[in-house]
Amino acid sequence: MLPLFAQCGLLIFLYATVWYGIALWKKRNDVADIAWGMGYILLCIFLWCTRAASPLLLWLYWLVTLWGLRLSLHIYLRHRGKPEDYRYREWRQQWGNTFYWRSYLQVFLLQGFFMLVILSPVIHTAGSAPVLTGITTWTGLFAWMTGFYFQGVADYQLLRFSKTNKQPGAVLQTGLWKYSRHPNYFGEILMWWGIFIMTLPVQHSIYFIISPVTITLLLVFVSGIPLLEKKKAGDAAFEEYKRRTSVLVPWWRRRAKN
Repeated sequence: MLPLFAQCGLLIFLYATVWYGIALWKKRNDVADIAWGMGYILLCIFLWCTRAASPLLLWLYWLVTLWGLRLSLHIYLRHRGKPEDYRYREWRQQWGNTFYWRSYLQVFLLQGFFMLVILSPVIHTAGSAPVLTGITTWTGLFAWMTGFYFQGVADYQLLRFSKTNKQPGAVLQTGLWKYSRHPNYFGEILMWWGIFIMTLPVQHSIYFIISPVTITLLLVFVSGIPLLEKKKAGDAAFEEYKRRTSVLVPWWRRRAKN
C-alpha cells in the first residue's frame, strides 16, 4: 500500500483534475477558490475513514472542516452572479495560447500541492501513534478559535460593506479593518499556527512547521496581501489608510496628518 502522504497526494491530484474540468465547463478559473477549502475537507474525510481517530485527530478534523466549509461558502456567495475574479481574468489574458496547460499546472495542481503541505501536520498525526490531549491542544485550540473569529468577522464586515457602500473608491476602515488592513489573513495564519501547535506532542511533528510557515509566506509575500495592495496602489484613500493602519497584525492606528 502507498504511504499515507502518497495516498493523499493521489487523491488531491484527482480532485484538482475534476475541478479543472469544472473550470473549463464554467469558463472561469476562480472556482479554484471554492475548491480550496473543500479539498481540505475531502482529505479529512479520507483520513477519518482510513485511520483510527484519536481525540486529538477528531479535534483536528472538525476544526479543518469548519474552516473549509465557512471559507468555501463565503467565497461562493462572494462570487455568485459576478464575473470571473480579476486575478484569473488577468492570467487568462497574459497566458494567451498557453492558458489551458498553465491553468492546470499553475492554478489547480499547484493549489493541490499547497493543500498537502499546509495540511501536513494533520496527515502526519493521522499516520503516527496516538497522543493524549494536553496543554498544547488547548493552546492551539485557543489560537485557532481566535483566528477563526478574525477571519469570519472580517469577511462578514467586508461582504456587508461591499453590498451597502455606494461611494466609489471608499475603503472599509471600521470594525476589525480599523486595526488591520488584512484581518481575515491574520485570522487565516493564526488558525494554521494553532493547528500546528495542537500536533506538537506527535513524534517528529516539528518538521511540519513548514505548514504554518508556508501559509504565512504565501499570504504575506505572494498571493494574498501583495496582489490586493497592488490593485489599490495609487488610490488616495487607500494610501492614507495604508499609512495609518497595520498591514496584518491588528494594532492601534497612527494619527492622521494635520
